[in-house]
Amino acid sequence: MISQLPKWVEFGAFILALIAGYVNAIGLLGFEHQSVSHLSGTATLLGTGILNSSSTNVLHLLGVLSSFLVGASITGFLLHDSALKLGRHYDTALFFESILLWVSAWLLISGSFYGHFFASAACGLQNALATTYSGAVIRTTHVTGIFTDLGIMIGAILRGEALDTRKAKLFFFIITGFISGGTAGAMFYTKYQFMALFIPASICLAISVTYHVYAKNHS
Repeated sequence: MISQLPKWVEFGAFILALIAGYVNAIGLLGFEHQSVSHLSGTATLLGTGILNSSSTNVLHLLGVLSSFLVGASITGFLLHDSALKLGRHYDTALFFESILLWVSAWLLISGSFYGHFFASAACGLQNALATTYSGAVIRTTHVTGIFTDLGIMIGAILRGEALDTRKAKLFFFIITGFISGGTAGAMFYTKYQFMALFIPASICLAISVTYHVYAKNHS
């Protein structure tokens, strides 16, 4: 499946992973050490919180999980199949992600915890976007699956199979992007607090506009 994707997918995956790592770093630093780009930890906290935490905390965690689902649902509504083609609503999806991040930043700056939900929705939207165009091969908001696939590849190489260089290259870009985004997110959060979310929001908007213009001129 990866071999059938266009050459620029590596760059796009890097940028999306960078954004996700950035937003997640702010989540870990500013949302009471709570991840928003993936839900494994949040689901575990919900499970333990049902017995040990207040109802307010449980409802908050449910809100984060539900928001991620809503974001993914937006992408599911906009994109109808897994074929990566010009003219699809990728620009619209990225525009919505930008709006969600702008609203998240504004709410968090205002002291409202509802900003957590909008950040989670933005990550759910993005993860579904990458999943849809790659046929569930690529994830950009977490790297657990990427490291798992890398481990499988290494095992296959030790067994004597040839290295899939395209897949390895793509995984390298995603991991590098996510870690780089985490570094940038931590750096800008330290200096600007929640205003740092305006940066990934602006990047999503810029990509959306660029894609829209490109697709219009080449359709």
